[in-house]
Amino acid sequence: MPVCPSHRRRAVRRLRTALAGATAGVLLAGLAALPARADAGTEEPLGTAARTAGHARFEPGPCPRTADPTPALETAHCGTLTVPENRSRPRGRKITLAVAIVPAVQKRAPDPIVWLAGGPGDDANSEIQLALNGDLNRDRDVVFMSQRGTYSADPALTCPNIDQFNADALGLVYGAPSTGRLHVAATRACRDRLVGLGADPGAYNSTESAADYADLRVALGIRRWNVFGISYGTDLALLYMRLHPEGIRSVGIDGVLPPSLASGAVTWKAAREGLDGIFDACAQQPACNDRYPHLKATFERLVRQLEARPVTTTVTVPGHPEPVEVVLDGGTLVNWLTFASHLAAGVPRSLDELAHGNPQRIAEQLAGGKLSPQAIGRLSHGLAYGVFCSEWTPFESEADVLRAGRRAFPSFPESVLANAPGLAWLHADCRAWDVPAAPRSVRAVTRSGIPTLVLSGGFDSQTAPSSGPYAARTLSRATEVTVPYVAHVVFADSPCAQSITTSFFDTPTAPDTGCLAGLQPPAFEIAP
Repeated sequence: MPVCPSHRRRAVRRLRTALAGATAGVLLAGLAALPARADAGTEEPLGTAARTAGHARFEPGPCPRTADPTPALETAHCGTLTVPENRSRPRGRKITLAVAIVPAVQKRAPDPIVWLAGGPGDDANSEIQLALNGDLNRDRDVVFMSQRGTYSADPALTCPNIDQFNADALGLVYGAPSTGRLHVAATRACRDRLVGLGADPGAYNSTESAADYADLRVALGIRRWNVFGISYGTDLALLYMRLHPEGIRSVGIDGVLPPSLASGAVTWKAAREGLDGIFDACAQQPACNDRYPHLKATFERLVRQLEARPVTTTVTVPGHPEPVEVVLDGGTLVNWLTFASHLAAGVPRSLDELAHGNPQRIAEQLAGGKLSPQAIGRLSHGLAYGVFCSEWTPFESEADVLRAGRRAFPSFPESVLANAPGLAWLHADCRAWDVPAAPRSVRAVTRSGIPTLVLSGGFDSQTAPSSGPYAARTLSRATEVTVPYVAHVVFADSPCAQSITTSFFDTPTAPDTGCLAGLQPPAFEIAP
């Protein structure tokens, strides 16, 4: 299954665990306040009353299942939003989306925040702790709803067979045509299973999801709310504010993927920008530069060498009694590094060890991530392919991806450049997924006067630091911030970004960005 450049936060968590425990060298793997409401004369807290919005209906009920323990659900108000699977057939099949409303910690502002998850295919209710770790619910209730097809929705269009294939493929050459054929076969098998269960694969896309959120606001009786989207959630947020601007007070987007740019091609640009940020930071730090000189050249040389002569090694992974075989080729190294950017401090050392004939650290991280129980059955491949195959691939060719890769990394062999980072065999997968192309208007630039906070990370190798300023140029009341030395989705890792975000929702036209002045580059690990 392709890994969307909008980065899946659980993959990052697995990588963080691995690198934090690098000495072992193994990846281990009450009542909500009344918001600004259309019916503010009533007194029931948000999420405790059934309401209808057109063909959608909210019903209070039990809190959703989540992929990880979520203590905040003990005090949340929960329920489900029932919507048409396909709004072109409003009286046809219905689906349900799980809703959790986490109350504010202290004073309660009248307008809540709605969280748009990444992916595409991640579940918002499984990202609750990520949001709360950043103090997002300090002053406001935060509304989480599973995007259609995700883990806590019904149906959940997950594909454990694809996840299992990705684990089994550790021992295969990533870019080999035979690997591609097996990948596409797994994709087709999942589609056939979901269709056999009655799902309409063409109904899982950003346009339908944007309408789901518009319906949710009305069904909850909220007059005005704020939107915060991360990664793919920024693509969805920009589309939502263009198609359904009613009732939106402000919008925050972090790890920006504008719909007009979303493609395999842009992931090559992102990799170039984010990785160059890490290489340049090492070069500017005397201890790192002295120990790991010419890091950029070393990385590109390793990609060429491994693509010509893949290296096979065996590693041990907790929970797996048998040793695991891992093949490292050029494409695998690129994929590893785009995610390893989340803990940039260890990148130079890992690349240096590989250059000196020791692939263990990188291989252990790769295997730990793919073989973790958390890697199986959590991502909605149905939503991911619904977005990729209707909104991305119809508007770019495989040749476009290759040309973009060649512009970003002219020294890489064509066999590496043919598969964008994290998106191997995407066009072939989309031919198997077989959904109609979205109208070209889905890729229009969003022009809006809604106050918007546009956050990017200087080390973002998944959606590109430059994508933030690109999106901000057509948002007339945007505050554009690039947080240096941080990878994709700065809210997850940067206390400064968290502070800027909460101040933005307090005063959307004048957030406090003063913390940026004190930020320092990471202290890169120096091997003895």
